[in-house]
Amino acid sequence: RQADGRKVLRSSIREFLCSEAMFHLGIPTTRAGTCVTSDSKVVRDIFYDGNPKSERCTVVLRIASTFIRFGSFEIFKPIDEYTGRKGPSVNRNDIRIQMLDYVISTFYSEIQEAYSDNSIQRNAAFFKEITKRTARLVAEWQCVGFCHGVLNTDNMSIVGLTIDYGPFGFMDRYDPEHICNGSDNTGRYAYNKQPEICKWNLGKLAEALVPELPLEISELILEEEYDAEFEKHYLQKMRKKLGLIQLELEEDSKLVSELLETMHLTGGDFTNIFCLLSSFSVDSDPSELEDFLEKLTSQCASVEELKVAFKPQMDPRQLSMMLMLAQSNPQLFALIGTKANINKELERIEQFSKLQQLTAADLLSRNKRHWKEWLEKYRVRLQKEIESVSDADAWNTEHVKVMNSNNPKYILRNYIAQNAIEAAENGDFSEVRNVLKLLENPFQEAEGFREVKEDEEEEGATATAAACAQETRSRLPYCSKPPLWASELCVT
Repeated sequence: RQADGRKVLRSSIREFLCSEAMFHLGIPTTRAGTCVTSDSKVVRDIFYDGNPKSERCTVVLRIASTFIRFGSFEIFKPIDEYTGRKGPSVNRNDIRIQMLDYVISTFYSEIQEAYSDNSIQRNAAFFKEITKRTARLVAEWQCVGFCHGVLNTDNMSIVGLTIDYGPFGFMDRYDPEHICNGSDNTGRYAYNKQPEICKWNLGKLAEALVPELPLEISELILEEEYDAEFEKHYLQKMRKKLGLIQLELEEDSKLVSELLETMHLTGGDFTNIFCLLSSFSVDSDPSELEDFLEKLTSQCASVEELKVAFKPQMDPRQLSMMLMLAQSNPQLFALIGTKANINKELERIEQFSKLQQLTAADLLSRNKRHWKEWLEKYRVRLQKEIESVSDADAWNTEHVKVMNSNNPKYILRNYIAQNAIEAAENGDFSEVRNVLKLLENPFQEAEGFREVKEDEEEEGATATAAACAQETRSRLPYCSKPPLWASELCVT
């Protein structure tokens, strides 16, 4: 694609920090060994808006047991009847057999040993295992609000790791349709689409493994295993996040979905709401409940934040023309625009219009009402836990412990990464190290906001210049709800 193959400091710091953050959250991932930058420069148009800038070249050392991906097996694809494109190793079945043998014997040795005399059964067992690993991986993503950004087959690891940190993002305000990649115009890789798209990618891997694994076998495995494994793992994790440690009830799934709906209605901060819930007491009196509601609603979106979120994105004249075209020439409209995008824009306009009339007091009252309704359901569910144990105090201690070890206080929010990037671009890497220290202990409250000391040769004037740049940003603790400017950040 006429690119230069160079990585820049900005994206390298994001990858370095996020791969380490994911590891310490307990999510399967590639690791980052080093991040080395140079004085060489390349030109990048970050937002594809015709405003390129010069950026420093950087190398990230990435570590994994293998970097083979689903897409690695697509090099054998035959000629496409529509595009005429084909894989570079079409008809080289001998290479596919070698690759598959290598992957299974090296990274799935227990499967190799169990089915050494039957290659079809062996390949089916391998496909079943990577299906389950992928389902569990994406369930883990959903439970921390992580959005990958570009989930094509070449960004899916053959051993079930999070791989290729490009335009990723952790959700701040909970929005099931959150798109972290500013260049994903159709929302193909939106937060709520991730389970579905990962399953689709597994289907493409299944196609690429033919004839070593017949499609009728792999498709059956995919249908039987993926959704069930995802839902099972997701609910297990959500029970831990809510401290439901004693009982597994059918109603738990509804309690989780109602929590997320309440978060969505109130614009709740996904990470911080879960953190707060560990301090909710079943026996709280009305005044304690009111105090807790104050804390919860402080983590919900303000009127100003909602106005930013629902600000119309299309020029009114453009929208008007698209609507006219949809009426007069549906076929042409289908080629240049999607109905879903237009409907979303109309909803955004309606929401934005309502927000103009909404006062902060009205919003607070509405949010408190929503949270009070859900907390009553949560209280009833926790009461069932307590009634099933002999020692309520021991249960409560374990309940809080499990919640605190499954609900991170620190995630790599975009604005935190941006603070580190801006300092580094000014020659000061202390903020990168500071953020890394926080992310290495994501479940523990940091003792204040402390700088990590630089080596002596890196101290001096550059650090001072970077510190000046940092002062322009609001320095809230990194476990706080993000500042308003964070919602304006765009990652492509």
